[in-house]
Amino acid sequence: MERNVQLHGDRDCKYADPLADFFLLSVAADFSQAVSNLMAFCVAASFSFYMNAQFTFDGKTSVANYALFLVTMGALSLGVGHVADVWRLHGLLTVGLFSALSLVLGFLFSKYVVFREHQV
Repeated sequence: MERNVQLHGDRDCKYADPLADFFLLSVAADFSQAVSNLMAFCVAASFSFYMNAQFTFDGKTSVANYALFLVTMGALSLGVGHVADVWRLHGLLTVGLFSALSLVLGFLFSKYVVFREHQV
């Protein structure tokens, strides 16, 4: 039971921390949304990869799998941020859009590509 409570708290941090990082970088540091989104993503992706490897897929991690996940999802992050810069979207919309896309696409990419050889 304690493990479930801990995982729930970790999931909440997965979204709260990148949101704070994004706004700190884009508003306070005046970085573009693309750069802010990418940097905040790196923090969240590292956490997500670790949690997926340990608890969701029970897979063994490797540097190659981590790099594959980071590069692919990082490209999505940078792309969403770039579109937001070009279309001049509000930062909250950028973070919301990327969070929704990364939740779904990140899980599917992890399940069918990154951790596929570890599934039964």
